[in-house]
Amino acid sequence: MSYTVLARKYRPQKFSEVIGQEHVTRTLQNALEQGRTAHGYIFSGHRGIGKTTVARILAAALNCRSSDEPVAEPCGICESCTEIRAGNAVDVIEIDAATNRGIDEIRELREAARYRPARDRFKIYILDEAHQITDAAFNALLKTLEEPPDHIVFMLATTQPEDIPQTIRSRCQHFSFRAVKFDDIVGQLRDLVGRENIEADDDALALLAEAGDGSMRDALSILDQAIASSTGRLTADSVRNLVGAAPAHILEEMMQAISRGASEEVLRQVDHLISEGHSPTHFARQMVRFLRNATVAKIAGKDSSLLQISSEERERVERVAELFGEEDLTRHLQIMLRTHGELGYKQEQRFHLELGLLKMAHAQRLLPIEQLLGEVASASGLGSTLASGGAGVARTPARPSIVTPSSGAVGEARRTGAVGASRPNPVSPFAADSARKVGPRQEGTSTPIAGGTVFGASGVSATNSTPARVVMGATALADLEEPADDVHASSAVASSQPAIRVESPPAEPTEAEVAPPQPAVAAALAPIGKLRNGVLQALSDGNQRILVSMLDAGEWSVEGNEVVIRVSESQTVVDMSLSPDARRVAVASASGALGRAVRLRIVPGATVASGEKRNGETPRANGSGPGGRGRAEQDAVVRRLREKFGAEIRTVIDYKERR
Repeated sequence: MSYTVLARKYRPQKFSEVIGQEHVTRTLQNALEQGRTAHGYIFSGHRGIGKTTVARILAAALNCRSSDEPVAEPCGICESCTEIRAGNAVDVIEIDAATNRGIDEIRELREAARYRPARDRFKIYILDEAHQITDAAFNALLKTLEEPPDHIVFMLATTQPEDIPQTIRSRCQHFSFRAVKFDDIVGQLRDLVGRENIEADDDALALLAEAGDGSMRDALSILDQAIASSTGRLTADSVRNLVGAAPAHILEEMMQAISRGASEEVLRQVDHLISEGHSPTHFARQMVRFLRNATVAKIAGKDSSLLQISSEERERVERVAELFGEEDLTRHLQIMLRTHGELGYKQEQRFHLELGLLKMAHAQRLLPIEQLLGEVASASGLGSTLASGGAGVARTPARPSIVTPSSGAVGEARRTGAVGASRPNPVSPFAADSARKVGPRQEGTSTPIAGGTVFGASGVSATNSTPARVVMGATALADLEEPADDVHASSAVASSQPAIRVESPPAEPTEAEVAPPQPAVAAALAPIGKLRNGVLQALSDGNQRILVSMLDAGEWSVEGNEVVIRVSESQTVVDMSLSPDARRVAVASASGALGRAVRLRIVPGATVASGEKRNGETPRANGSGPGGRGRAEQDAVVRRLREKFGAEIRTVIDYKERR
């Protein structure tokens, strides 16, 4: 007799022999015992996990002649059971739907279904790969499947149940098969090699089960091949060479080189693998699995049931997990997943594999953005001892502090032509969120510099004598507690990392520098023009030109904890122009300018006086004259259109400002 492969030789013949599908076999056995079998079944799931096998066992149980009724377990010795097992039963018709997928074949099936079975109780149709059937063929089968004759049972096996029309699925009982567990596959393989009198190491069986990827048939096929290639005993190395996998120690050495940032060693390892004939795609897939296991070992420990690997592999992934943090392993896994996806359709696979591994090596030098933001937020000043002339200066923290210029420094830089310091930093979302939720921050201290004022990470100027109050928002655009022209710095800040600094011509100390007013008094005496210029500048930096044009023409006032802006536009125009992001930016800027959390209220439809000055301040941030809306209102053509047609100015694009 010719040799029979293991997948066919040890194919289950009873429900109790099916591995890993207890939820399906138990339900079918109960239905057979209770006489509640359906006329249509859909078996779906991964390849090689027993869909067609269960369909044959169910057919044998329905037609078993050991009893006058269907039985929960087929006997396996009657004529019906033996013929079904051999695949030549007259009343059990197996159809390959991948090749018999057209409407003509389904019409023939429908015509044959009208006739009673030749010998058995039921005429059973098993349609394998049922998702290949065309829509027209499914429509032709629809009525027969809904109300078939009493002697007909349909069984549809598919790996893609979503491709079967819902009208078909609703007329059948759907059983979803699961991938076979790793331990179940290892146990089955150990039982089969015992029956075949073959010696095998546990690590070799674990590699076979892992290569099966949840498919019992795939694992048995690889076992067949491994037995043929071995010299009497199955070892892990022989199985690894058979499936084309890289040696396990290579993966560990690669991750060790990545942890050290040794780029050259990483490239040498890749060159060694390619020279030995390993596939870049297969190696990338191994790295994905290895990194996933290392991540699980880092989170849940090496003894976790989530790791379906051998004991030797558990020790290896534990050693790698100790080299990295959880975030690092997650980042590496993401990089390798993207690299593995690219290798499937990119040319020069070796180059893309090398690039992905080098990214992992360089990722060791990165710091999470949360850590950097935390360092900046925790520093209330520069955090170093400074001396006049740059001598005798202590080292600052490891990361540079962000020094934000005030509106006065920005104005001075604009007047002097210093482009690099002409625009403040845009309002950060952290400042907006703080202004909206938390309220004012606590007071902090800054480090004085001889002959000037230094801005710390909070954007607040500090004098030589009095600690400055931390203004709401990490990138406050204006400090209304002190005059803007008092900002000057003449000595360099020496630190381990460079700090951003704005220099302006020294000015004489003002009265506010010597004795700064109380916060409540300063906020009350703060000019509305500074508040308005800061908010408009922040919105302009956020590319909100239409909103800037509308607010620039409005009347501004501070009423308690509200900044009230009265505009002439309608409510519809205000709603269209003021997006949630723009409102957050405006609230953060206003809160930073006033030194406390405030709300923004825009009053539409108000009567606004036109002219070059509103609220006693120049509408332009740089004091250069009327804004775009003011010039538009003074234009003769615009005035004539407003008088003749009652026109309304809704949007002003100031091309002069753009130039």
